[in-house]
Order: sequence, then structure tokens, then C-alpha cells
Amino acid sequence: MYLSGGMMMMMKNVRLSVMGWVMVWWWWGSCMGRFVVEKNSLRVTSPESIRGIYECALGNFGVPQYGGSMSGSVVYPKANQKACKNFEDFDISFRSRVSGLPTFVLVDRGDCYFTLKAWNAQRAGAATILVADNRPEPLITMDAPEDETADAEYLQNITIPSALLSRSLGSAIKTAINQGEPVRISLDWREALPHPNDRVAYELWTNSNDECGSKCDAQIRFLKRFKGAAQILEKGGYTRFTPHYITWYCPEAFLASRQCKSQCINGGRYCAPDPEQDFSRGYNGRDVIIQNLRQACFFRVMNESGKPWIWWDYVTDFAIRCPMKHEKYNKQCADQVIRSLGVDVNKIDKCIGDIEANTENPVLRDEQEAQVGKGSRGDVTILPTIVINNRQYRGKLERSAVLKALCSGFRETTEPPICLTEDIETNECLQNNGGCWEDKTTNITACRDTFRGRVCQCPIVQGVKFLGDGYTHCEASGALRCGINNGGCWKHTQMGRTYSACRDDHSKGCKCPPGFKGDGLKNCEDVNECEEKTACQCRGCKCKNTWGSYECSCSGSLLYIREHDICISKDARGDVSWGVIWIILMGLGAAALGAYTVYKYRIRTYMDSEIRAIMAQYMPLDNHPNTQPSSQLEL
Repeated sequence: MYLSGGMMMMMKNVRLSVMGWVMVWWWWGSCMGRFVVEKNSLRVTSPESIRGIYECALGNFGVPQYGGSMSGSVVYPKANQKACKNFEDFDISFRSRVSGLPTFVLVDRGDCYFTLKAWNAQRAGAATILVADNRPEPLITMDAPEDETADAEYLQNITIPSALLSRSLGSAIKTAINQGEPVRISLDWREALPHPNDRVAYELWTNSNDECGSKCDAQIRFLKRFKGAAQILEKGGYTRFTPHYITWYCPEAFLASRQCKSQCINGGRYCAPDPEQDFSRGYNGRDVIIQNLRQACFFRVMNESGKPWIWWDYVTDFAIRCPMKHEKYNKQCADQVIRSLGVDVNKIDKCIGDIEANTENPVLRDEQEAQVGKGSRGDVTILPTIVINNRQYRGKLERSAVLKALCSGFRETTEPPICLTEDIETNECLQNNGGCWEDKTTNITACRDTFRGRVCQCPIVQGVKFLGDGYTHCEASGALRCGINNGGCWKHTQMGRTYSACRDDHSKGCKCPPGFKGDGLKNCEDVNECEEKTACQCRGCKCKNTWGSYECSCSGSLLYIREHDICISKDARGDVSWGVIWIILMGLGAAALGAYTVYKYRIRTYMDSEIRAIMAQYMPLDNHPNTQPSSQLEL
């Protein structure tokens, strides 16, 4: 098994004089573990002699382009071939020319840290560093050295991807370059993480210890900066997050020792190293394992309540309010943080259980079992460690880098909106507009940066949708399209008149307005209606062409009617008009007289019927027969 630099650093820092027993069980656990090398796809596209797909091992530093790909030209420097020195000292630069392919620098393994090779290549302008192995062995993971070294400041500034090649592939590439053949390579990270379903599962193996130097500082800084994105993903149901904590056990031969009792709980079953690696001062491993257990229980309680994202609030608040350097790294301060988040402390204490009992703790037992690698994931031995879809993350512990890796765990087109934010874009659109369509007049482009790389897709601007292939053509469509650069159509103003080939009643396309002819896009020419005899052709008409229209006049006192292309007499038009008016007035008068006659008749009939009804109550009338004689009543 290959022991990474991080493991060797942790082992080397253990002081044998006071923690010899720790070395025993740490070494035993490491040797029995299973380390999995995360590999990636590398395609050699030229020359023909070595064309093919090969495996390479991802470096555990820099920023792999998760979800994307990169093609470049390989350079093997004539000097400083192990890249252990600054390339500027040899007057060597790997910066790409304008519109040229990125430069992949091939260097040899040996003589210095992998990270120093990458840093020197990056400073010289390389886009990627490829390290050729110098041993005929299976691929290993290139790891970072301990952060406590004097020049370790550059570690956090490495941003280029790195990969380890087998000795045979490295030799074949160097041979091709020495023979003058250009070597082109494409690195593909799109399948570096599997996509089992539409929800990404990821783990963060962490520690509550804040006194372990720069590693602890970087971890706390990451928790604070990543909290917002993590909570958005979790609340939206896009991810399933689980925090984990590494624990070890004390060998049976040391159970009664002072070291074991100060570093472990539950009868030596669960232990953590002393924070300061000094038993005579500060906090000890027992304090750390208790706080780790409290954080794990907090997550369990919140997960059962349906709000697992509150774990991020707890761990960041605890780091701020309860640091070791202020001597607040204790239960009292932790309980204050828990209560401030509205969580029942009793539930957390119940989950923690009895740490003095010589029995197993269910929570920490599960954590120890989770440390053991399963499937494509190796054992977890380094802190911090991120596992995404059961694959160990390789790269910087930095918000945008980790978020990009998480987003690559989604299938394309299923990514949540946060995966399309500016801070994880590739910025490929900055160079030559990414090869996409662009309207420089309105500064509208079809190029859109994503974490997977740029895409050429016609945009939507101010509610107007552009249609096209995104590469050579995009055209505005819809009712509002004329408001944006006149829909891309022809438009011209002359002599105070403006004509446009854009019509809002058309979903797309440009059409010259009446009086013009052309393609409607770049050109619309005036139509001479007089010469083409399409208007003003009546007898006695005189035609004069104007821009976009025409003028037609009639001789004498005649009046031109444009709608019918005819000349008529002004007087005749007046006579006809007055005749029509008189006819209308006479018609209205007749209608009024008829209506009045009908009205008078109906009133008279109504009055007669009313009078008869009244008189019938007092005397019989002629049309009402009666057996008694009646006298005549004169009215």
C-alpha cells in the first residue's frame, strides 16, 4: 500500500518519546487499510504512433477541472526537466500564444516534492503538469508535503491540474517530442465522478480540533465559506450530506497507561491524538473525541428532524465562539451554541450517552466502520477528506473547487442553479468569445460559461428569446424583438421619415416595408412606383416618386383617390356628398313621423280602453248586454 505524504507527515510528527503507543496502533491501522488511487482518462490524439486512451493518477493538490475537459500541446523542457527549480532561471516560458493550445508540461519524477514541480510549472505559464514516473510500478497518488515546511505557503496557490503518468507512457511521449513530432493530449474529468442518480451524496471527514496549525485553519476557513452553498444544496434536496469523524482505538497493552486514559473514552475504544502533542499542557485527545461525538450527534438529531443543514451553523458557530485558545473548548460553551440554534440539549446528551462506560458507543462505532473503504473508495486516513459519490475528492480545500466537483456529480442538464454561478465558471468566453455567435453592436453573445466549460447557446435578453445554432447565427424572435437592435433587421431614417424591416407581428424574420425591396436584413431599396407602373396609372394622373412612397396628382380640378387610383371632380364629389346627406335627412324625418303616428295611435287606443273600463263600473254600455232597460246617457 502507498502511504501518502499526508500520512507520513502525521506519522513523523508523532513524538515517539511520549506517544510510542500511538505509533503502534496508527501504523497497524494504516498497514491494514486499503488505499485507492483516483484515476482519470487521458487521451493522446497525436502522433499516430502513441494515439490512444491511457490512465493517469490525479494529484491531491491543485484544482482538477471536474466536469470539464482540456486539450493541450505537450512540452518536455530541455533544462530543469525535474522542475525542482524556477524555470525563469533557465529563461523558459510555457505561456501559450494567442489562439494557441494550452501548454501541458511533462517533467520527471524525483528530487523534490510533487507540489514544488507543479508550482514552478504554473509560474512559468503551464496549464497542466504531467509527471512521468521513474519506476515501473502501479500509479500512485501525488500528495502534498506537510504544511509546516518553510516554503509551504505556495501550496494554497497551486491552481493547475496535475496528473502522474506511467513510466512507459512518459518515455513514449518524450521519444515522440525528441523526434520532432507534436504531441497533443486531452484530459477529461467529465467522468471522474459517477452519476448514480439525480442526487449527489458527499461526505466531509473533519475534526473539531482547531490547534493543529495551518491544516486546521484551512479547514475552519472552508467550513465558513462553504456553509452557504452546502445549505442551499441540502435545502433544495440536491445533495445528501454526511459529516464523519476519524477515531482510533487504544491497543489492549496500553489501556492502563496515562496516555490512553487522557486520549480515549469508553474504555479505550475511541481515541484522538493530543491537539498540541504535549500531555503537559492544554487540551488532550479525550476533549477532542468528546467534541467530535457531540458534533456527530448534533447532525443525527438534526437529520432526524428533517433539517440536517443546521449542522453547518453549529460547527461554524462553535469554531468562532468556543476556540481552544480562549479556553472555551468545552461542554458549557457547546451547549450555549446548541441552545442559540433552538435545539434541545437533552437530545444531544442522550445521543452522546455515557462516555465513561466500558461499552461501545453506537455513534462512534458507526464512524469507525465508515472509515473502512468500500467499493471504489479507499480507507479514510487523512483529514480533511471529501468523498463525492463514493469517490475521494482530489484538489484544494476551497469553496469554488469543491462546489465545482460536487456539481460534476450531477448528470448534465440536471445541475442545480448554484452550479451555474460566476464563481465556478471556466471563463472560456473571455478568449475569442469562446467561438460563439456575438452581436458586438448590442454586446449580446451566445457564449455562456459553466463549470463544465463554455456552451454556445442563443440567449434570452429582456424577455426576448434568440433562436439559432449559437455558433454562427442567433436571431431575435417574439413580439418584443424589435426593441433589441431592431430585431437585427434593416432600419433607416431619411428626410424625417424612419422605415424598418422589423415587424412585431412576426415571430421572426425581416421583411422590407411597403415601398421598399430587399432582404430586410442589411438592405432595403426604394421602389420606384412610377417607373414600375405599380401606382398612379389613371387617366390624367401625374406620378412623382419619393423615398419609400410616391406622389400622384390629377390635372385641372380633379381630385386623386389613392385607394382606387382614380381622379374625380371636386364638384361632383361635393354634389354627391350633399345628395347623400339630404337623402339621409329625409329618411330620418320620415322615420320620425312614422314613429310619432304610431305613438299617437297607441295612446288614443289606451285612453279609450281606460274610459270604458271606468264607465262599466257604473252603467252598462252598448257592448255589455243587460236584462234591465237602460237609459241613454249623453256625454
